[in-house]
Amino acid sequence: MMINAVPTAMYRWARGLACVLLALALVCAGAAACLAPMPAWAEVESGAEEGSALDADSGLGVIGFTRYQRGAARPVAGEDVGYRFPLPAGANLVALNTPEHLLVYVAPEAAESLELDLADPASAQAVFELVATLDDEASHGGGRMSDEAGSKSLVVTSDPSVSVGAYTYIFFIEAGGRAYCAVQPAGLAAGAAPTEAAEAMGLDLGEGAGWCDGGTLVSAEDVAPAVEPGPFDRFLSSISHVDLSPLWVSLKTSFTALAITFVLGLLAAWRTMGTSSRLKGLLDSVFTIPMVLPPTVCGFLLLLLFGRATPVGRWLIEHGVSLVFTWEAAVISAVVVSFPLMYRTALGAFESLDAAMLDAARTLGWSEGRIFRRLMMPLAWPSIAAGTVLAFARAMGEFGCTLFFAGNYAGVTQTIPIAIYFEWMSGNTDVAIFWVVVVIALSFAVVLLINLYAARSQRYRMRGGIARGRARRRAPGVVASEGDRGGVVGADEDAEAGGDVLRIDREALRELLGEPAGGSGAGRHAADDASAHPKGGR
Repeated sequence: MMINAVPTAMYRWARGLACVLLALALVCAGAAACLAPMPAWAEVESGAEEGSALDADSGLGVIGFTRYQRGAARPVAGEDVGYRFPLPAGANLVALNTPEHLLVYVAPEAAESLELDLADPASAQAVFELVATLDDEASHGGGRMSDEAGSKSLVVTSDPSVSVGAYTYIFFIEAGGRAYCAVQPAGLAAGAAPTEAAEAMGLDLGEGAGWCDGGTLVSAEDVAPAVEPGPFDRFLSSISHVDLSPLWVSLKTSFTALAITFVLGLLAAWRTMGTSSRLKGLLDSVFTIPMVLPPTVCGFLLLLLFGRATPVGRWLIEHGVSLVFTWEAAVISAVVVSFPLMYRTALGAFESLDAAMLDAARTLGWSEGRIFRRLMMPLAWPSIAAGTVLAFARAMGEFGCTLFFAGNYAGVTQTIPIAIYFEWMSGNTDVAIFWVVVVIALSFAVVLLINLYAARSQRYRMRGGIARGRARRRAPGVVASEGDRGGVVGADEDAEAGGDVLRIDREALRELLGEPAGGSGAGRHAADDASAHPKGGR
């Protein structure tokens, strides 16, 4: 027992010592933080207006802040002032990022009116904090004053010009009725042209300054503080400048593709249903394969087919038809990916119709076109409506095929799914969420409208002759044929006959087909013959 007790005691002692040392370290860190000198300025707050900020502790603020990323060396109204940056109207604050220094200029009048002592490091730092905060907001991914502060020395001055190395920086110079901040060669002779002198010296004035900031230094009381917006206000602000062209492109593309898909899908399903089994399998595979292929594969195949790599594409291009990366290509992409849904739904609806009823219509002399319009379409409409919804949703949500074949051109081929992807990739998450909400709302509205219409059509049909015919067939006894009028076929007799006897109410059939009440003799006998045979006995 003594052998195990010694290590246990040492372990407990070491653990206790570690806890004590950790506690001491935390106490020392807290004391150092409390005793450290606090900066003379508070956290800079953004103002209500763009390009404004304020520091309540120092009593300073900036309005009308503008950042100029690049300057120009061209003369202004025939006057050569060197490499220049424009300044905003009324500017009394200028900041320059030079190769070795961060120069901040405050006009003497502004420093005097604000009782600002630029020799005081705290006051100079307060001015720089305002400039750096606004510069960071206006950088848009470029260099930032706050990042440069660690490697460059800060100079805050009220002198109108400062010479550093081979350059002289003039913070305020007027030319052509506007104020500029200019970079000129150091030691420039009076009356000499700065640009020509720099070229003679082999000096690039553009390298003397990275960018320039300008604004108006005022009292903090003159800056309206920003009101913290709520989540909804921030969302509205982020989407206030959203380009709505993807919405119009998506709607135009989807509805155009839907019209084409609706016609082609119905015709393909109608013609496929009447073909032989071997040819039907081949056609069905060809019409359905875009549904199982990845959209990028479909887009790549379309790009090859209509591009210069194939005879078809070369022939179209030679005749002035260029489809690649056009709006027409976006429509073709939407048609290709949505067609299988319309085709498969319509084919299933047509195949579920009663074949004996269609044959009875043929014996009455109806053409195939009339059977399609008057029988097949009305009876299969609920399923066709569902296929229409699926086709529209697929066309609206198409991404890969459209991006491959039509590209991403704003206002031309950029649909909502493509806009969502590129906005998210660019960091504009709020805009991407906005487009997601738009897609959901559009899809829900279309589905709701079509479902309401299909339900209304179903109720109308159920009130017609078909409902009465079905009610008669569900009755305990139904007249089977003209020769069976003297007897009633009951449920037990149905079971003995196999339970699969097809009964057709001739009056309901005539009402459905739009024939006169008497009907033709051939039609009556054909209907009687059809009603006397079981299914599949034709």
